[in-house]
Amino acid sequence: MTDHNSALVLPVEGMTCASCVQRVETAASGVEGVASATVNLASETLTITTTPGFSTARLAEAVKSAGYDVETRTLEIGVEGMTCASCVRRVETAIAAVPGVRSAAVNLATERATLKVAGDDTLPAIESAIEKAGYTPRRLSDAPAAESREEKKAREIKTLTRDVAIAATLTLPLFIAEMGSHLFPPFHMWLTSLVPAQVLGIVYFALASAVLFGPGRRFLTTGFPTLFRGAPDMNALVALGTSAAYLYSVVVTFAPQVLPASAHNLYYEAAAVIVTLILVGRLLEARAKGETSAAIKRLIGLQAKSARVHRDGADIDIPVSEVVSGDIVLIRPGEKIPVDGTVAEGSSYVDESMISGEPVPVAKAEGDAVIGGTINKTGSFRFTATKVGADTMLSQIIRLVEQAQGSKLPIQRLVDQVTAVFVPIVIAIAVLTFGIWVIFGPDPALTFAMINAVAVLIIACPCAMGLATPTSIMVGTGRAAEFGVLFRKGEALQSLREVGIVALDKTGTLTKGAPELTDLVTDGIDDDDALAFIAGAEANSEHPIAEALVNAARAKGLHVETARDFEALPGYGVAATVSGRKVEVGANRYMQKLGYDTAAFARTATTLARGGKTPLYAAIDGRLAAAIAVADPVKPTSKAAVAALHDMGLEVAMITGDNQATADAIARQLGIDKVVAEVLPEGKIEAVGRLREGGRKLAFVGDGINDAPALAQADVGIAVGTGTDVAIESAGVVLVGGDVRGAVQAIAISRATMRNIKENLAWAFGYNALLIPVAAGVLYPAFGILLSPALAAGAMALSSVCVVSNALRLKGFTPPFADGNRTETTSLKEVSA
Repeated sequence: MTDHNSALVLPVEGMTCASCVQRVETAASGVEGVASATVNLASETLTITTTPGFSTARLAEAVKSAGYDVETRTLEIGVEGMTCASCVRRVETAIAAVPGVRSAAVNLATERATLKVAGDDTLPAIESAIEKAGYTPRRLSDAPAAESREEKKAREIKTLTRDVAIAATLTLPLFIAEMGSHLFPPFHMWLTSLVPAQVLGIVYFALASAVLFGPGRRFLTTGFPTLFRGAPDMNALVALGTSAAYLYSVVVTFAPQVLPASAHNLYYEAAAVIVTLILVGRLLEARAKGETSAAIKRLIGLQAKSARVHRDGADIDIPVSEVVSGDIVLIRPGEKIPVDGTVAEGSSYVDESMISGEPVPVAKAEGDAVIGGTINKTGSFRFTATKVGADTMLSQIIRLVEQAQGSKLPIQRLVDQVTAVFVPIVIAIAVLTFGIWVIFGPDPALTFAMINAVAVLIIACPCAMGLATPTSIMVGTGRAAEFGVLFRKGEALQSLREVGIVALDKTGTLTKGAPELTDLVTDGIDDDDALAFIAGAEANSEHPIAEALVNAARAKGLHVETARDFEALPGYGVAATVSGRKVEVGANRYMQKLGYDTAAFARTATTLARGGKTPLYAAIDGRLAAAIAVADPVKPTSKAAVAALHDMGLEVAMITGDNQATADAIARQLGIDKVVAEVLPEGKIEAVGRLREGGRKLAFVGDGINDAPALAQADVGIAVGTGTDVAIESAGVVLVGGDVRGAVQAIAISRATMRNIKENLAWAFGYNALLIPVAAGVLYPAFGILLSPALAAGAMALSSVCVVSNALRLKGFTPPFADGNRTETTSLKEVSA
């Protein structure tokens, strides 16, 4: 919500006339918090004056209901100073209240906020809102964020290491002196014989003060302001707990007459140990969190630092950032390709395993595409740069991984609801604990009350709850990227875990996407001669089948003559004169139209059709001479992928525009359960809906171009990447290598990540649900067990470390087909749960 009147200019899409202006103004004026609304049709903008209660999201919905749309853009901003899930909630609330912000998602692990904003002047207001909430905004550069994050994390670890050393040095003598006296009474007698008790208390006071107001100052300066704003976080709990123990001891040291003699106990060591242990936990957590972005760092490491380009008649070395589209780049053996491009001269073999996952180098010759970050192996070549800087495939991959790592899953909503009230509830429990112990506790009741209330404040760990989901997402999506699986939308990571059926497009997904000549049966003519005549007749046609026939002839080294008198009959075939001979090529109906009897090839044609192939015929000089089979070959990896999906307990369907007989033949070959054939692109949406009947969630795997509607309609769209384009907008997941087995890997990684998240949440919630009552003293009446504040601090520090460490286990997760053995599915048992 906003606190003051302010003007906001928003771009509106879809307006064409004056009536549009009236409708948008009317819709906007009816929204709560809008004092006035004015539309400028020429600039296509809506200017509104806001009052308290305004929400950009509500305005956008109202404008959309009127038939228009408020244009939005995605903005990312760094947020420093967050320590727990309560901080996340507070920052999101503050940002969402800024006029122009439609939605805000804050990620504790990446320390980033991802926003949907309308208007161009929102950033200063957003930064101001973050500062007012008690945190520090940080603008992100256009460079990959992992570098700046890594530098920031290194500084944080260096500072924490220094502070832990200082705190430990000051705390150790205090801990030995105080705890030694409790555990070994003769030690206490010896110590007080050397130093009077009053002087000893002052020494303890000095040591604890140095710890609390030195390394522990961060908790006080961050925690108490949040408490005063009515929005306490974990720092507030630590600040309250340590301050209570410290101030109680100060009173005992300098004004003992205020308290009864039975309550004259010092807890300086508790305050110092709490600060030290929590700092140790923060240090371990920071080191572990630094490892969660390892995938991004590895991807950035793949980028070349320099390039040798041809300029002004000479080959010169320049930084890769200075390469421009159109530059001619020289690549020598063993060098890393700096940017995306097309080979202009020479040939070589290139290791593209970082993109495709295939260990075998790929042959490259003139006209072939090369990808920045891949490694040249043997030969030298020159290529023309086509995509540079942020447009390269590797940069696109890095951006997609960063977006996925910063996303918030639907499961996080439960965490958000709990953390919104968690810290206030803990403070209330601490106050209640104090009151119960003061009233009903044994003597010294005040001491027991203070110790247990402090233990409650310290044992609570909203950090673990805040880190449970984002750390797993960061590691899981990073691990997926290593196998060429990119999660464009974070929610796909959760939705994939829940799918019950996988629908696959045929052409370009299960098959190679380009027809090839598979069979040639001749009668009375040599096979090569027949193929040469057929290719000559088809050479002038642009049909994909014609291209397949011409390519087959050239692949065999046959000379393809130039045809004369070329004639194409759409839907039938072609006719031409090749080397003085009349050649006619086409389907069965074309032969019948021409009066040829195809009975001699009937059995052959039936066999070919049952095999999923398209039979054609060729007549030469008025006599039927050959039967031809053209098919879109199944990719060699498709069968293993379908088998792997079955092993995961999933049903597999195929959706295609091909005729039913061909589709059924391919389905039998691959072991597919359901077939929906003869479907036009727009009909795939209806097919997806039918397959989803019964409430099952469906993942659709397509090539990302013709299948965009189906990819968007499915619960999860998985696009098989084509060429170097990985930014396929309609899909939630992109398989960079173009291999359908990547869908198996995506589902496996989704299941492993979601399982890891649930483990983290079970630990985080279970830890708090179990240990907060123990800290409050529920075990004392039956067992005489109390939890000291120092132990509570250690347990709290350990909780966050456990969550992050568990998330890091995903770095070692190996999905199916990861070892290069494309028929091995041994790890499916583990991921089918």
